[in-house]
Amino acid sequence: MKLVTIIGARPQFIKAGPVSEALDGLNQAAGATTAIEVLVHTGQHYDYQMSQVFFDELGLKAPDYHLGVGSGPHGAQTGEMLRRTEEVLVKEEPDMVLVYGDTNTTLAGALAAAKLHIPVAHIEAGLRSFNRAMPEEINRVITDHLSALLFAPTQTAARNLQREGITEGVHLVGDVMYDALLKHRQLARAKSRVLEKFHLEARKYALATVHRAENTDNLERLRGIFTALQAISQDRTVVVPLHPRTRQAIGPSVTRADQRLILTEPVSYLDMLLLESESRLILTDSGGVQKEAYFFRVPCVTLRDETEWVETVDTGWNVLAGANPEAIVEAARQVRHGRDDAPLFGEGTASRRIVELVTGFPG
Repeated sequence: MKLVTIIGARPQFIKAGPVSEALDGLNQAAGATTAIEVLVHTGQHYDYQMSQVFFDELGLKAPDYHLGVGSGPHGAQTGEMLRRTEEVLVKEEPDMVLVYGDTNTTLAGALAAAKLHIPVAHIEAGLRSFNRAMPEEINRVITDHLSALLFAPTQTAARNLQREGITEGVHLVGDVMYDALLKHRQLARAKSRVLEKFHLEARKYALATVHRAENTDNLERLRGIFTALQAISQDRTVVVPLHPRTRQAIGPSVTRADQRLILTEPVSYLDMLLLESESRLILTDSGGVQKEAYFFRVPCVTLRDETEWVETVDTGWNVLAGANPEAIVEAARQVRHGRDDAPLFGEGTASRRIVELVTGFPG
């Protein structure tokens, strides 16, 4: 069986790693190559800290194709990805295409495969914010309706698909990001020196990330968020690894309140895991970081008006604060731990289950 895996953004590199490893494990167990994986990197994230560092640090295999699409308006970027991905699929003639998450890379990969009548497997299917103004929401809805196999990370995601009439090929498997975290958290503790770099003490700092277009493309929202971060930094150090889009958006309009608001370049995955696990509080508009905060049982304030990961809110570990500075500061000051419910995102076996279902798919 030949699989083409299409990735292009930082979270997808993390998610694809455990699945590729599970495919290798299947081949080793069989004593033969039963599944061939062709890895395609669209180039959606392209600088070292957002892309290559993950391949270097996590030992991911080098992409078989690097499409080098880069950034650009949504339509132009997605269209160019679609064109170049289609060329690869025509050449490789895979039995199935694997896509991850909700980026333009996800949509382009699913569209290219569907138009060539190649079955699509969507990992992290069924997520819904119910906000169609988000590009990610459009990407995930369309991808789900194009997919033959839909791997839902939670019961909520599976129910979302059922409500939309998608019942064939849906499998509740758990979350591959949890698989990745279980594998790499000890490595992060052993290898990362990020706490020493920023002179941080465990549980005495906050970590913040801002990258969603709804925040970076809206100057009023962005100013509100950074006003709140500056206020919070009066009480504790706040570390903000800046996505390139965010750095460009804030420009000279945001200045440091003092040295306790640390604006830095993007950090590696292992550094991020350690920063998350040792922080007192996480503030983010990232879906992946919301989940990792929950995995580490660190209270989270989400800088959005809604979330796909409603389970983290329902259990009390996550609070929605939007971009209102007063609401963000108030949520940060009322930090509290949530409930320890039964595992919501699986038990770290999602990747193995996905590989079993993909390789057993009729074809």
